[in-house]
Amino acid sequence: MKRKTLFDSSLILAVALISTALTPYVAGQALKGKSGNDPLVTVLNPAISTKLAERVPLCPRTGTLDGKTIYMVDLQWGGPEAAYSVYEEMQGWFARNMPSVKAEIRRSSGGPFGDDTGLRKEIVERKVAGVIIGIGG
Repeated sequence: MKRKTLFDSSLILAVALISTALTPYVAGQALKGKSGNDPLVTVLNPAISTKLAERVPLCPRTGTLDGKTIYMVDLQWGGPEAAYSVYEEMQGWFARNMPSVKAEIRRSSGGPFGDDTGLRKEIVERKVAGVIIGIGG
């Protein structure tokens, strides 16, 4: 049974490779779909290029956090209550060790892969000194 599955998988892979190799490609021109009018999707090669990306310097440090506000943003990986206590523990650490720093917990409505424009706007308007973004757990 195991050999038959391996043989079938190898056969499917060989057919896929052969059909891919037989597909015509003209450099710089979009291929047309079956109807002749629909362009096919262009796929880019994700291989690393030899040219390095442009280097952008990091933001300047804020100096001291005394008297400033920082946000700890929970991206809600695993749901709204997944390890929220990690952020509460961090907030407690700031209260004990750096009492002049106001550490506030915020939840991103966009989740781990989305965007929360309202939260970004709030951070800018309130001139928050720093943001810790992550997942807890």
